[in-house]
Amino acid sequence: MNPESLQSLLESVAAGKVSPDAALEDLKHLAFEEVGDFARIDRHRQLRTGFPEVIWGPGKTPEQIVEIIQAMRQRDRLVMATRITPEVSAKLQEKLPGLYYYPVARICATTLPPPEPRYPGVIGIICAGTADLPVAEEAAIVAELCGFQVRRLRDVGVAGIHRLFANRETIEQSDVTIVVAGMEGALPSVVAGIADSPVIAVPTSVGYGASFNGLAPLLTMLNSCAAGVGVVNIDNGFGAAILAGQILRSAGRLQGRSPS
Repeated sequence: MNPESLQSLLESVAAGKVSPDAALEDLKHLAFEEVGDFARIDRHRQLRTGFPEVIWGPGKTPEQIVEIIQAMRQRDRLVMATRITPEVSAKLQEKLPGLYYYPVARICATTLPPPEPRYPGVIGIICAGTADLPVAEEAAIVAELCGFQVRRLRDVGVAGIHRLFANRETIEQSDVTIVVAGMEGALPSVVAGIADSPVIAVPTSVGYGASFNGLAPLLTMLNSCAAGVGVVNIDNGFGAAILAGQILRSAGRLQGRSPS
C-alpha cells in the first residue's frame, strides 16, 4: 500500500464510504502479507522508502511468480518482476492477461510507464556497448515505471570516445547519470570527469576471460580517479535506477529549506 492509497483509505473511512471493518481488512496486510508458504510481501516498503517491492525472478517458478503478482496487484497499481526470460514471460502472460513484457530489460510489469513523469529531474543512462544494453535497459525501464524521465545514450564506449563527446548534451541535461560498462569499465570515469551531477557506475559481466565476469570493471570503477562516482554491484541496473531515483527525490525534499 503506497502513501496515496493509505490516505485515500483513511479519507474514505472518515467520509463513511468504507466501513471500519473493511478498512481493518486492508490494514491487516499493511506490514506484510504471506503468499503460500514461500513468500511474504513487504507492504511497508513503499511507505518506508518511496519505492515498491519488486520481484526477483530467478530461482522462482512461474507459478510462484504468478501467485506473488496476483497478491501484490490487488493493492498496488505497479508490480514489477525482474530478470524474466522470454519463456517464463510467456507462461506468466498466459495466467495474467494484460501483463507487459520488456524483452531487452527482461522485466514484466502490470502497467506501462506513466505518460508524464511524476518526479522532476532527468536520469541519463549511458551504455558503453550493445552487449551492455540488457543492464542499461533494466535501469531505464525501472526508472520510467517509477515515474522518472529518462534519456538514453547507447554504444559510446571508450574504444570510440568521440561518440560520447558528440552527444555531450545527454550528460549536460542529466541530473543523475547512470553509466553502464563492461570490459575494463573505464567509461564512468570519463563521464564523471565532465559531468556536474552524480554518476552511478554499473559494471557488467560482459568481457573476455580476464574481466572475470565483471570483477575487472567493478574494480576499475571503485578505483576511479574522478570524484562523484558511486558504484553498484555487477549487472545491477535495478539498483542503479532506485539509487538515482532516491537522489532525485531527496533533492526535491531539500528545495525550499533554509540553511540552519
